[in-house]
Amino acid sequence: MLEIGWFSAKLFFKNKLIRDPKYFWQQTAIGSSVGLLLLIVPLFLHFPLWLTIIASSITTGTIMPFLLQDFRMK
Repeated sequence: MLEIGWFSAKLFFKNKLIRDPKYFWQQTAIGSSVGLLLLIVPLFLHFPLWLTIIASSITTGTIMPFLLQDFRMK
C-alpha cells in the first residue's frame, strides 16, 4: 500500500499523474478560497472561532467533490 502511495506521489511531482493540471489547481484554488473566506469573514463579525472553523471545514469538504467531479488522471 505504501508503495502505491509512493509511486503516485512521484508521478504527481513529475507532473505525470494529472491529465489537466491547470484545471486541477484552478478548482482546488476555488475551493480553498471559499473555505478561507468562510473562515476569515465571520471572525470580523465576532463569531466564535470554533464555529467558523467547523462551518468552513464542512463547507469546503462538501464543495471539493463537486468542483473536482470532472477530474481525470492519466
